[in-house]
Amino acid sequence: MFERKVSAFIQEKQLFGMSDKVLVALSGGADSVALLRVLLRLGYRCEAAHCNFHLRGEESMRDEAFVTRLAGELGVKLYKTDFSTESYASERGVSIEMAARDLRYAWFEKLLDETGAKAVAVAHHRNDSVETFLLNLVRGAGIGGLQGIRAANGRVVRPLLCTSREDILAYLGKLGQEYVTDSTNLQDEFVRNKLRLHVIPMLETVNPSVVETIDRTAGRLAEVAEVYRRAMDEAVKRVACGEDALDGTALLREAAPRSVLYEALRPLGVNASQLDDVFRCLQEGESGKVFRTPAYMLLTDHGVLRWKRCGEAERVPSLRQERIAAVAPFAVPKDPQFAYIDADKIAGELVLRKWRSGDRFVPFGMTGFKSVRNYLRDCKKSLFEKERQMVVCSGEDIVWLVGERADNRFKVTPTTCSVLKLWIENG
Repeated sequence: MFERKVSAFIQEKQLFGMSDKVLVALSGGADSVALLRVLLRLGYRCEAAHCNFHLRGEESMRDEAFVTRLAGELGVKLYKTDFSTESYASERGVSIEMAARDLRYAWFEKLLDETGAKAVAVAHHRNDSVETFLLNLVRGAGIGGLQGIRAANGRVVRPLLCTSREDILAYLGKLGQEYVTDSTNLQDEFVRNKLRLHVIPMLETVNPSVVETIDRTAGRLAEVAEVYRRAMDEAVKRVACGEDALDGTALLREAAPRSVLYEALRPLGVNASQLDDVFRCLQEGESGKVFRTPAYMLLTDHGVLRWKRCGEAERVPSLRQERIAAVAPFAVPKDPQFAYIDADKIAGELVLRKWRSGDRFVPFGMTGFKSVRNYLRDCKKSLFEKERQMVVCSGEDIVWLVGERADNRFKVTPTTCSVLKLWIENG
């Protein structure tokens, strides 16, 4: 029954074929030993890979010796490696558990390339998936984290997800197959072990089939998550304003605006508290509020939420100019991306720069000076737009507020003989 169940699961999930070489992650524990034995008995071509993390002293060496002997008895080629796991964790400031995972999977990827194996099979089973579900639940994961463990993730596959820990032990007992036990699995220092040793047994007093029940729920949620993902992708597109902004009014028309906002901002690293504040600002129409994440700055701007990457190198624009003979009557084209000025009124070299506090000019069509700051404010420019605003100067005089207005003092008149056409090119 165990072998038929695993065989059917491999075919259903299309994990690998009979002609494929499979690399089995072999720790020596019951789960990985059962995985290797069942795949071999089903006729798959298997090689094995063992990591010694040197975290449990003599026990680590015992595991390596057991795995070496088992592979020899089964006629399976074995790849072994050693890791200085504690040093790796210390250098990178990560937990021992995370360090071991990173080292393990990086080595697996390298082995897959070197051996030509189709996939690396790891021995996660139904109980592991339920533990992951509960772990994500207590940590406050969204629907994406409440699906348990996936049967395949890239080139990593999990053929035993259809079986339970009890199924595995019964199978090994039937085969008379020995295995080793990791003593740390019996300690409740880690959250996952607490779930395994205390929480799940307590839940089983309420529902003896709780592992199967949660596993079925996780499976249904995986389907729900796919529907949710597609709906949210479409909703995020509906509220987007280009690649770096969203329309608050459009957002509030959505059936689940807070969820849409979460999905739109999740790639930016916005935390739960910031999400609530951003949503409130968009609801109340509050403008000028700035939020920061490690990689982005976000800004509410008259009903629109804008963002930009922090520290992103700006493209350096350059000033282009062309001298044109003024043939009367010269009609100035109305395109804000270009400026047309009287060339004879320019003294010296034209300079392109960012606007500064205190800058002022005479907007085209006006007779009096206006500060650039007030002009941009009256145009309701966002903070990001103000930061990007450029001016073209002749000495101390502003000739052109780029993309907006030329200075009236340099305008083309009926007596103009030569026109200077100005425009900006981004680097």
